[in-house]
Amino acid sequence: MKKLTLSLMLLVIVAMSSCSVIGGIFKAGAVVGVIAVIVVIAIVFWIISMFSGKS
Repeated sequence: MKKLTLSLMLLVIVAMSSCSVIGGIFKAGAVVGVIAVIVVIAIVFWIISMFSGKS
């Protein structure tokens, strides 16, 4: 019975730490995605301003 309890505790500890790791990866991915969208929008505005400034 003691071995089962120890195994169950180990499983819970491993599951909790892996969930926090996955959560961190998704948060980092969201930040990178937002930054990428901002950069793309800035490039599009820059290209549009280049074409509209020459005419």
